[in-house]
Amino acid sequence: MNDIFIIGLGMLRFGKYPDRDVRDMAHEAVRLALADAGLVKEDIQAAFFANTFWGMFANQHSIRGQVILRSMGIQAIPVTNVENACAGAATALHMAYTGIRAGMYEVALAVGSEKITHPNKALSLGAYASCMDVGNFEAHIQMIERTGRSLAVEIPPDQSPPGEGRSIFMDAYAMGARWHMSRFGSTQRQLAAICAKNHFHGSLNPMSQYQTDMTVEQVLADKPVAYPLTRAMCAPIGDGAAAAIVCSASYLKKLKNARPIKIRASVLGTGTDRELDGQDIGERLAHQAYAMAGVGPADISLAELHDATAYGELHQTEAMGFCPPGGGGPWAETGATRLGGKQPVNTSGGLECRGHPIGASGLAQIYEIGLQLRGAAGRRQVEGARLGLAENGGGNIGVEEAAMCIHILEKA
Repeated sequence: MNDIFIIGLGMLRFGKYPDRDVRDMAHEAVRLALADAGLVKEDIQAAFFANTFWGMFANQHSIRGQVILRSMGIQAIPVTNVENACAGAATALHMAYTGIRAGMYEVALAVGSEKITHPNKALSLGAYASCMDVGNFEAHIQMIERTGRSLAVEIPPDQSPPGEGRSIFMDAYAMGARWHMSRFGSTQRQLAAICAKNHFHGSLNPMSQYQTDMTVEQVLADKPVAYPLTRAMCAPIGDGAAAAIVCSASYLKKLKNARPIKIRASVLGTGTDRELDGQDIGERLAHQAYAMAGVGPADISLAELHDATAYGELHQTEAMGFCPPGGGGPWAETGATRLGGKQPVNTSGGLECRGHPIGASGLAQIYEIGLQLRGAAGRRQVEGARLGLAENGGGNIGVEEAAMCIHILEKA
């Protein structure tokens, strides 16, 4: 198998940009990635563009990548549009990787751009429901509510606000968190410890949407969303774009001053119909990724995990094999996942602080790991970083993600 490398990374800080759109944010990310790689747009042989909500918000339902790239002078090459909910950007990278691995291209672009903020907040929040099975939406919501009620976890009266004003995904994550509490004895305070750690990391990241440090007590005292989740534990709505340029080993040899990052594994998978106690999609795909990379969980220097809520990180540290099932909360409390700990997680601040513009988030994870492996992460640099793992989940059917990508990257 030919070795495949990331040679260019670009990202703009995620945030709320009322005066920007999907197009110009994507242009900026692509230009940054080209400059980072030392390439020009004519060097790109194929492109993969990720976006989820542009059609819903601005009626651009089709040919999104062609519209984006042609308007900045990238044309004639194959352009593939990718829609995989929150896993879209990581899926775009996976497709660029597979195209080069198949020998179809020598250099390819993956880019994700998303505009979610809108004057009509209900529209922004309601859009997330399209990342579930819309045809069976009511049945799915009933399943979440029924499962949540069956769990032996008492919800404090002041932690049960009305259902309005939040994404349905927060209810799904809250149900998963209460299941974990019932099954393993994890606590709300452990979730707050994870969140506070991410706010500390985000305070060190100039690309993070939220850059305010928070204590465990401040996280617990924040506005309730869906027990046991408070507002600080949940990813904010935001806009942004990120991009990566990938090439073959033979193409890399032609470049001067490249700072390559080797892709050791790229795995894409789909969820299954399972019970809460069944094998999780993350666990299943992590096994595949480790086998492809020829490494194990203990070899990973740092990870960017899909923490749309703090429970997402707790769950994924277990699924990735960093700690035993049920051990995610205690593992976080030891400080193992904090900068300076055994295995730092979400040094960017994660989705909770870096932000979560759906179609761009997966490549933002890659951007952070790329900086870390290059030794260019500044105050949040992980000492001796050699291998980084990125896990990016998308959508929800049943009790798990509808899609997921896992990448393992290596310092070259």
